[in-house]
Amino acid sequence: MKTTPIHKLMTRNLVKLNLEDQLTKAESLFKSHKIRHLPVVSGDKIVGMLSYNDLLRISFADSANDDGDTVETTVYDMFTLEQVMSKQVAFVNASDSIEDAAELFINKNFHALPVLENDKLVGIVTTTDMIRYYNTKCK
Repeated sequence: MKTTPIHKLMTRNLVKLNLEDQLTKAESLFKSHKIRHLPVVSGDKIVGMLSYNDLLRISFADSANDDGDTVETTVYDMFTLEQVMSKQVAFVNASDSIEDAAELFINKNFHALPVLENDKLVGIVTTTDMIRYYNTKCK
């Protein structure tokens, strides 16, 4: 059975953070791009993942201000990105099958995976991407 490689459905236009970035930048990127996961890089190397839920764990900013224009930064000044992000990053290679990614989503309870090609970050695949892919296949 021929399977579809993950690079066919991954997001290529990456929104990412550099390890030195502030949490206020992460909050702003989450809201302006309407996304829930950000890869964190140091140079070309992926060093972590930050989810919107990671920020919510340390802040009440979202419940206090839903307009997305202003960001409550007081609590963010107490933490660095490195302290809040997940450092144990699972990933898939661009040539891996969508079934490989689905297996990680199911077994590890992830919702987003960085996609690497020759150890370089080239994309991200989310559970939403997978649902969208299977939804179009079933039509």
